[in-house]
Amino acid sequence: MGISRDHWHKRRSTGGKRKPLRKKRKFELGRPAANTKIGAKRVHLVRTRGGNRKFRALRLDHGNFAWPSERTTRKTRIIDVVYNASNNELVRTKTLVKNCIVLIDATPFRLWFENHYSAPLGRKKGMKLTEAEEEVFNKKRSKKCEKKYKLRQKVAKVETALEEQFMTGRALACLASRPGQVGRADGYLLEGKELEFYLKKIKAKKGK
Repeated sequence: MGISRDHWHKRRSTGGKRKPLRKKRKFELGRPAANTKIGAKRVHLVRTRGGNRKFRALRLDHGNFAWPSERTTRKTRIIDVVYNASNNELVRTKTLVKNCIVLIDATPFRLWFENHYSAPLGRKKGMKLTEAEEEVFNKKRSKKCEKKYKLRQKVAKVETALEEQFMTGRALACLASRPGQVGRADGYLLEGKELEFYLKKIKAKKGK
């Protein structure tokens, strides 16, 4: 039997049985879940009603993630699924779905920040810089350029919880797209109260 989205196979609210009015129809069909996993990109095309298409992602390992407070977006690697409010089974099987909390590689964001503000981010005190990194911070610039960076540095503040994550090279993010429908795993970095909330939830789960 195929998956059907009809309602006439259910009992009435009074508890009585319903006689089926008709056979199954094409417009009532359902499809199995994509259960997108972390791995080398694998996306299937699904033809849908009206000749439209859905992009069924079976495996994804990269996505575009936004940093809301900095108004920037970077493509980065998805490392792990750490929390899902709806189902712990989806965390155990590392399934990518909308609104799940994932661990991503924070390096692209750190490099952007250091380049944009010419200020270090997520580095331990006394940590030696590589030649390329020193070149970014100590680059000779014109007076106009120096002034621009000085102004930027005044607002270059990152909250403590987020900076601690940058030190580990990993950051928590939330998926905003639907991988099984659009074939992409895009989202945004967690910040502020939202980050605080999910850190508590993850800590409580680990403590069990």
